[in-house]
Amino acid sequence: MDKKVEKILVLLSDLITINFAGILFFYFRVETGWFQLITEPAFILPISILYLFWLLIFFIVGMYRTWFASSRFDELSTLFKSTFVGIFILFFLILYDDFVHQEPSSNRFLIFIYWGILLGSVSFGRLFIRSLQRRLLVKGIGRKNAVIVGFNPKAHSIHNSINKYRALGIDVAAYAAVKNENVEKDHLGIKAVDTVENIKKICEKYEAKHVIIALEKHEDDVLFNVIDQLENMGINIKIVPDLYEIVSGQARTSQIYGFPLIDIMPELMPEWEKKAKRFIDILVSFVLLVISSPITISTAIAIKIDSKGPIFYKQERSGLNGEPFNVLKFRSMVNDAESKSGPVWSQKGDPRITKVGKFIRKVRIDELPQIWNVLKGEMSLVGPRPERPYFVEQLSKEIPLYKRRLRVRPGVTGWAQVKHKYDETIEDVKQKLKYDLFYIENMSIRMDLKILFRTVFVVLFGKGHYE
Repeated sequence: MDKKVEKILVLLSDLITINFAGILFFYFRVETGWFQLITEPAFILPISILYLFWLLIFFIVGMYRTWFASSRFDELSTLFKSTFVGIFILFFLILYDDFVHQEPSSNRFLIFIYWGILLGSVSFGRLFIRSLQRRLLVKGIGRKNAVIVGFNPKAHSIHNSINKYRALGIDVAAYAAVKNENVEKDHLGIKAVDTVENIKKICEKYEAKHVIIALEKHEDDVLFNVIDQLENMGINIKIVPDLYEIVSGQARTSQIYGFPLIDIMPELMPEWEKKAKRFIDILVSFVLLVISSPITISTAIAIKIDSKGPIFYKQERSGLNGEPFNVLKFRSMVNDAESKSGPVWSQKGDPRITKVGKFIRKVRIDELPQIWNVLKGEMSLVGPRPERPYFVEQLSKEIPLYKRRLRVRPGVTGWAQVKHKYDETIEDVKQKLKYDLFYIENMSIRMDLKILFRTVFVVLFGKGHYE
């Protein structure tokens, strides 16, 4: 099933079942005459508000993410927990309303009956959609191709499981062998068409959406080769266990009908934290643009007086998933600084840096216009620094997993920026990559706040490139 169609059906199901629960509870509460009422409550407005409330709750906890072979029990468990939290929010809102109006309601505990109706109704709708989805997959609608890396008993075992459970919606299209002698061998009629060195071409040829890595001992280096080749191709990568320690926390375990797999994840933030992070980005960037306007004006005047050229400097950078965008900065170098040299890193004592540029770099004012990039959604307040596409391509050839930085939205500041100086050499880049990967593995609102506070410290005390 197409992802958009799936989301539309789930949203439609929730629209019907949430409102049905509201209508049924209203009938139970009002029309049966079983409960004492001072005045008859409104009908349409409360039900509409409740629908929007639950829509927000479900959206925050990630109940509208694209489904892939997830257990229906797991989905219902998430539904139970999210509605449990939502009902308690509503319960305490009712208590607060009673306190304000000094009219305690003896029927406030009826909210838990509403919870039971809601849970049953939405559960039925969700199960119906998932059952429909599974039926379509079994009949061949919406199935995806997969490539298995490795040709060994472990690879054959996962292949057998995939073939056994058609509801997964996966078809093994080819094997990518690690050893040359396994090329052209087959299992269940599926050949090892080439070696893992050409995994990208194999995936393109067979239009694979999933890659399952099933390696033997002493083949660990193959993992990094596969991840590096498939970066930014939108391919779901899973590992048959034994290699968990290799990715050092960048993985989350899932399963195919009891057969455990490890999901290679670019980030581990819960869905609600992702939404909260973006909300904080929008709110803080808007406020900063307003309160920093005097600094922006003063800096613009100083740059114009100090040297010829534009006030702002635009440069193409690689953003989320490698999408290019123009980062905005205050110009800190002479105009057309790279017209002769081409793309090069800034060096300590770089003669191209102007007098004003030296100061605004030291206190990080040169980064201030990037707040506009944050507001537009091209960047985040916190994340790996965006790099130029030219350097991304060069560095990805020399540093394994470098492109994993592109799997999260780049930031104005980051863990690498508060822990290390500007890039001057390849060794600086390697060191900062360790900090970036640490951040990606440990992303959280708490981590972001910590980095923001440390960034303020860096700015106030002039720490940074010219330590």
